[in-house]
Amino acid sequence: MFYRKKPGVIEAFRWTGGPDQEEDPLWAAEAIRDGRITFLHEGTPDCALQIHTLEGVMTANQGDFIILGAKGEIYPCKLDIFYATYEPVCNSMPVTLAH
Repeated sequence: MFYRKKPGVIEAFRWTGGPDQEEDPLWAAEAIRDGRITFLHEGTPDCALQIHTLEGVMTANQGDFIILGAKGEIYPCKLDIFYATYEPVCNSMPVTLAH
């Protein structure tokens, strides 16, 4: 059998791990405040994010994308996989998507 990924829209940002971080979505800041996202080696060049998911703790390295899934789940995605899987839609989605 072959399967195709269903079309859908996700929200994501690229995490740089440094002072040049341009995007800090509200949902990421809330996840940091409530402990779903924590920092590993904070303040060092090896800084990483630990993202607590239903599947366990996943590590996001600098340059990875952080994705907010359709059901509110947060998880990291490597740059090459992200660009192979997703394409830009627009900066904001003015309509609510039905699932």
